[in-house]
Order: sequence, then structure tokens, then C-alpha cells
Amino acid sequence: WVGTPSGFRFRGSCYSRTRGKGVYTYTDKIVLSGNGDTLNIPLVIYQRSNKNTCMHQNPQVRRGKCIKKGQILADGAATVGGELALGKNVLVAYMPWEGYNSEDAVLISERLVYGDIYTSFHIRKYEIQTHVTSNGPERITNEIPHLEAHLLRNLDKN
Repeated sequence: WVGTPSGFRFRGSCYSRTRGKGVYTYTDKIVLSGNGDTLNIPLVIYQRSNKNTCMHQNPQVRRGKCIKKGQILADGAATVGGELALGKNVLVAYMPWEGYNSEDAVLISERLVYGDIYTSFHIRKYEIQTHVTSNGPERITNEIPHLEAHLLRNLDKN
């Protein structure tokens, strides 16, 4: 890509193709009116990407506001106001373990962990198949055969 970063449009965001006015904004769609037409724009809500990450769009249009052509309508997961926003600057400490350099660690504040600063969503899709055997159809159950009860005591009901 040759050019200025401001000329690049991020794929996770949604941009207006025409001028109009925001009629209706909700989490799953944006309705615009302009030139006598009504345009419904569906938004992506918590869908799995090919890299098992979460795709989600947040609407940025308010009801009754005028929209210009090319204006941002919805932000993606890694954008704010249509610009790429991939994290925060953070101060870290690089610490050797007990004076030796064999087991080093990067330390961050607990506040970053408990405040969900670096939390990300990953969505995986699992599929299983059941077959019809001579004894009847297979059943899907949470029971583990051939194990004693004391081995299963720490498992929850699900």
C-alpha cells in the first residue's frame, strides 16, 4: 500500500455509500433515508472470523443526524472512529528469576488483567456426528463410561 494512512479504509468498519439521514439505529442494523429511498444496513454481531476471533460492529450514527458520503456508520472490533486502534501503551518490567537468566519473565500490573484491558474473544466451532448402529442411534451424553464416582467428583453437572 502506497499512500497516506488516512486514505486506507479498515474492513471491520462500515462506511456510508450515499448521503442521508439516520432514521433508526440499533445494535443489529442502521436505517438511513436519503433521496427518497430507505436503506437498511445490517451490522455484524458477535460472529466468528476465519481466525476464530470475534467480529462485532458498534453503530456510530445517531437518530436524526445527517450523514455524508464516506462517513463512518459503525466501528469494527479494532477501530475507533474508523481509525485502527490496536491496544494501549503499557510499562512492563523484564525480570530475571532468582538472579539467573534462564527463566525470565515480563511483568505487568494486575490492574490490566482484572480491568480486562487485554481481553480478547475467540469463538471456535465444534461439530460432532452421530451414527445409527445395529444397536440403535448413538446418544450424546456427559457421562464418562468405565470411571469410578470418586474420579468424577470435581466435575460440574455440565
